[in-house]
Amino acid sequence: MTTGGRTARVSPTAHATGYLWYRLGLSDVALVTPQGRRLDRGFRMLTGMARTLSGISLEALMLARHVGIDAVLSRAIEEGRITQVIEIAAGLSARGWRLRQRFGDRLGYVETDLPAMAAEKRRLLGAAGLLGERHRVMELDALVEDGPQSLAAVAATLDPAQGTAIITEGLMNYLSPRDADAVWHRIAEVLAGFPAGLYLSDLYLMQENRNAAMAAFGGILQVFVRGRMHVHIRSADEAGQRLRGHGFAHVTLHRTRDLPETREIAKTRGGDRVRILEARR
Repeated sequence: MTTGGRTARVSPTAHATGYLWYRLGLSDVALVTPQGRRLDRGFRMLTGMARTLSGISLEALMLARHVGIDAVLSRAIEEGRITQVIEIAAGLSARGWRLRQRFGDRLGYVETDLPAMAAEKRRLLGAAGLLGERHRVMELDALVEDGPQSLAAVAATLDPAQGTAIITEGLMNYLSPRDADAVWHRIAEVLAGFPAGLYLSDLYLMQENRNAAMAAFGGILQVFVRGRMHVHIRSADEAGQRLRGHGFAHVTLHRTRDLPETREIAKTRGGDRVRILEARR
């Protein structure tokens, strides 16, 4: 994620969450930045305040969504349905590194972000020797419809004969309802060009998160991310209708308590507040 006209610099949030994944054992030291180390203390103070005021753990929420997306994606790869991935707004997440370690050349992975973030990610992974023909970093602006930084342009660099997944973790709630719908529509259109298409994201339902505790939690979170957060969908039924309206044939909202990989995390309040959205063409 970047700020300042969407291209000027890497945001503090990206550095802080990058260090969070390392601290939780989900990243490599290659993706740790000095800024991330410095910001982690403030991040932990803020999340501690949020938990005191709301009873909700931001770390549990972020961990549940991260591990949950990994779990659903990994099953699709193991089953042979997906062999290449585009991750939008990947930030300093190590998902690409982890999955490439696990699946090797069975998987092609393209991490994308706005120019400043993409350049930083490319520098860090390149210095550690973690990039190659099957693991790349490209510039992508999810809000543009065409041009070299569009999703369509990135997708055109992939093999059209292979099953493809697109991931947006921690992105959609930064977008206005209009922009979110446009991004979902573009993702569905792009995935239609592959024999199997899978879209994965974190999703938050209004009916599960509308209370005083979540209001307090949301207010603190917006201070940290320095922007407004949006909850786009009221219910699971609405999610299905909305995504099918954009062209997805099958929509599943996984509860974190139902996925074996996130069942324990969901026992902590916060880890149970996110759904894992799985939409297929």
